Amino acid sequence: MENDKFSALKKEVQEIIDLIAGKKNKEANNKLVVVSEILDELLDFSEDDEDLMEISHYQVLLNQLHQKLNTSTDDSMEGEDQF
Repeated sequence: MENDKFSALKKEVQEIIDLIAGKKNKEANNKLVVVSEILDELLDFSEDDEDLMEISHYQVLLNQLHQKLNTSTDDSMEGEDQF
Protein backbone atom coordinates (compact mmCIF):
# COMPACT_ATOMS: atom_id res chain seq x y z
CA MET A 1 0.00 0.00 0.00
CA GLU A 2 2.84 2.38 0.82
CA ASN A 3 4.28 1.76 -2.62
CA ASP A 4 0.94 2.65 -4.22
CA LYS A 5 0.96 6.12 -2.65
CA PHE A 6 4.38 6.91 -4.01
CA SER A 7 3.70 5.27 -7.37
CA ALA A 8 0.65 7.50 -7.82
CA LEU A 9 2.66 10.52 -6.67
CA LYS A 10 5.44 9.69 -9.13
CA LYS A 11 2.89 9.48 -11.95
CA GLU A 12 1.41 12.86 -11.01
CA VAL A 13 4.85 14.49 -10.87
CA GLN A 14 5.70 13.05 -14.28
CA GLU A 15 2.50 14.60 -15.66
CA ILE A 16 3.65 17.98 -14.33
CA ILE A 17 7.01 17.54 -16.03
CA ASP A 18 5.29 16.59 -19.28
CA LEU A 19 3.04 19.64 -19.09
CA ILE A 20 6.04 21.92 -18.53
CA ALA A 21 7.83 20.32 -21.48
CA GLY A 22 4.72 20.92 -23.59
CA LYS A 23 4.70 24.62 -22.58
CA LYS A 24 1.37 24.16 -20.81
CA ASN A 25 2.46 26.15 -17.77
CA LYS A 26 -0.99 27.03 -16.47
CA GLU A 27 -2.09 23.37 -16.45
CA ALA A 28 1.25 22.39 -14.92
CA ASN A 29 0.84 24.96 -12.17
CA ASN A 30 -2.70 23.79 -11.40
CA LYS A 31 -1.49 20.19 -11.22
CA LEU A 32 1.43 21.25 -9.04
CA VAL A 33 -0.96 22.78 -6.52
CA VAL A 34 -3.02 19.59 -6.36
CA VAL A 35 0.04 17.36 -5.97
CA SER A 36 1.46 19.67 -3.29
CA GLU A 37 -1.76 19.29 -1.31
CA ILE A 38 -1.57 15.51 -1.63
CA LEU A 39 2.03 15.60 -0.47
CA ASP A 40 1.07 17.76 2.52
CA GLU A 41 -1.58 15.23 3.51
CA LEU A 42 0.93 12.39 3.26
CA LEU A 43 3.33 14.37 5.43
CA ASP A 44 0.65 15.01 8.04
CA PHE A 45 -0.19 11.33 8.44
CA SER A 46 3.19 9.65 7.93
CA GLU A 47 5.22 8.45 10.87
CA ASP A 48 7.65 6.07 9.20
CA ASP A 49 11.12 7.55 8.67
CA GLU A 50 11.44 6.02 5.20
CA ASP A 51 8.14 7.59 4.15
CA LEU A 52 9.23 10.95 5.53
CA MET A 53 12.48 10.79 3.59
CA GLU A 54 10.62 9.90 0.39
CA ILE A 55 8.19 12.76 0.99
CA SER A 56 11.07 15.18 1.49
CA HIS A 57 12.53 14.15 -1.88
CA TYR A 58 9.20 14.94 -3.54
CA GLN A 59 9.01 18.26 -1.70
CA VAL A 60 12.39 19.27 -3.13
CA LEU A 61 11.36 18.18 -6.61
CA LEU A 62 8.05 20.06 -6.43
CA ASN A 63 9.88 23.19 -5.25
CA GLN A 64 12.25 22.93 -8.21
CA LEU A 65 9.32 22.49 -10.59
CA HIS A 66 7.60 25.50 -9.02
CA GLN A 67 10.74 27.58 -9.56
CA LYS A 68 10.94 26.37 -13.16
CA LEU A 69 7.34 27.38 -13.76
CA ASN A 70 7.92 30.82 -12.25
CA THR A 71 11.06 31.31 -14.34
CA SER A 72 9.21 30.24 -17.50
CA THR A 73 6.34 32.60 -16.72
CA ASP A 74 8.69 35.50 -16.07
CA ASP A 75 10.58 34.81 -19.30
CA SER A 76 7.41 34.73 -21.37
CA MET A 77 6.19 37.97 -19.82
CA GLU A 78 9.48 39.70 -20.58
CA GLY A 79 9.01 38.78 -24.23
CA GLU A 80 5.54 40.31 -24.23
CA ASP A 81 6.83 43.62 -22.89
CA GLN A 82 9.05 44.04 -25.93
CA PHE A 83 6.14 44.25 -28.35
